[in-house]
Amino acid sequence: MTVSSAEESLPPPHNLSDALKKLKITTTDSTADSFEGCLDCLLQALAQNNTETSEKIQKSGVLQVFASLLTPQSSCTAKVANIIAEVARNEFMRNPCVDAGLIPPLVQLLNCKDQEVLLQTGRALGNICYDSHTLQSQLINMGVIPTLVKLLGIHCQNAALTEMCLVAFGNLAELESSKEQFAYTNIAEELVKLFKKQIEHDKKEMIFEVLAPLAENDVIKLQLVEAGLVECLLEIVQKTVDSDKEEDIAELKTASDLMVLLLLGDESMQKLFEGGKGSVFQRVLSWIPSNSHQLQLAGALAIANFARNDGNCIHMVDNGIVQKLMDLLDRHVEDGNVTVQHAALSALRNLAIPVVNKAKMLSAGVAEAVLKFLRSEMPPVQFKLLGTLRMLIDAQAEAAEQLGKNVKLVERLVEWCEAKDHAGVMGESNRLLSALIRHSKSKDVIRTIVQSGGIKHLVTMATSEHVIMQNEALIALALIAALELVTAEKDLENAQLVQILHRLLSDDRSAPEIKYNSMVLICALIGSEPLQKEVQSMAFLEVISKLRSHENKTVAQQASLTEQRLAVES
Repeated sequence: MTVSSAEESLPPPHNLSDALKKLKITTTDSTADSFEGCLDCLLQALAQNNTETSEKIQKSGVLQVFASLLTPQSSCTAKVANIIAEVARNEFMRNPCVDAGLIPPLVQLLNCKDQEVLLQTGRALGNICYDSHTLQSQLINMGVIPTLVKLLGIHCQNAALTEMCLVAFGNLAELESSKEQFAYTNIAEELVKLFKKQIEHDKKEMIFEVLAPLAENDVIKLQLVEAGLVECLLEIVQKTVDSDKEEDIAELKTASDLMVLLLLGDESMQKLFEGGKGSVFQRVLSWIPSNSHQLQLAGALAIANFARNDGNCIHMVDNGIVQKLMDLLDRHVEDGNVTVQHAALSALRNLAIPVVNKAKMLSAGVAEAVLKFLRSEMPPVQFKLLGTLRMLIDAQAEAAEQLGKNVKLVERLVEWCEAKDHAGVMGESNRLLSALIRHSKSKDVIRTIVQSGGIKHLVTMATSEHVIMQNEALIALALIAALELVTAEKDLENAQLVQILHRLLSDDRSAPEIKYNSMVLICALIGSEPLQKEVQSMAFLEVISKLRSHENKTVAQQASLTEQRLAVES
């Protein structure tokens, strides 16, 4: 007797155990159609008690049978996929589904035309691979992304299928490996097209959840801009900005945040800037004086992102953006919004990078505007404040001297140099302290820093793991030694500068510029009697004579000069 004829003679199942037994003897596709009753019984049992029924299905061994039932030709396929989707809602069933070999036939079914089969197949794959990056990566490698994008385009009128695709995209887009594959599809175009049709908040939110991770990829950023997403976002902002409804406020935040994210890509940012004449850029400018904190924040962040190359920065400063940002900061001095403060300072810092902008921004009063936040106890604000001031005084002697003589500023810098819990603030404070001396070359500035207890921090900075910071510290210390050695002598001695310089010169890993500037500093220090004694007691001549054969000619020459100087002094 053949399997198929035996099946036809079986009566309909009376209970779950009966249904599982009948399914167990189904081994070929030809018998699948006669088992709809069994499948209905399983679906009914799952609806009543999913966990218990799933356990029975696992123990019965029918999962292996399902793999052979998942064919496009069978009328049972949608029900089988539905059962798999239901059992895979339980975490303990996901590995058994994988072990039963269900993933490959399910992936194949994504190519079929039946919409119900597609829906249940998508659910099954989504549930099996839920929260598993390994399995999601496997799906990506099996090529599901282009298939799903194509499905979204074909079945965009089917709400359930569209939702299934969006949920799948949301899960897969979290994986970095997926973004490259998405970039080779027309996902941007499809999502923007879908987005334009949506009226309901929930549906828009679902699309936003896919757009956000995808927009982290620079190629997709540009594709989204070209597909017209920015216009959609600006429209949302316009519609929701004056609303106090909770869902409108959430939508305004999501739209403006996504807008800022699109500007993080160099190409997409430049495309939207359009030489400073772009309508998008102009609209973003109008956000800064807005009464909405969210729009103020997004506007300032957008300016910070537009200010990523010199050309854009120069254009914006010449067209009055600085005053807009200072007005915004003014609104947030007393008990202000920290994120807005941080964003506005970020924008000013970036705008201050081009040399031609520094003097313009200083004369516009940016330094004074920034100093109003010196009392801030928020490390992100402190960090950006320090960075903005450091950018502004670069090669600006007068401004560096003015700020360097500001006792309140210098005392605050010295305090922040000890902010061990906030490495960024500590590092920037040290760098600004050094910059005030290097750019002003002023005795008054050095005296202010000595009186405020800043010398020990500059000496510690010379031991930083970052060569650029070591170098900045050594140059500042050399200027101190050349201009105000007597004033700083005691502090330099207490900070054990001579021992640190010996260590830097003895260390083979020290960069050539560190060795060079350490020797320049040694030559300046021997103008002080106590420091000269320390130098003589530490056998510097031995270390420096070795450096005469250093592969870097500048270091070798300085070693010869330093050796002569030390020999004369001894």
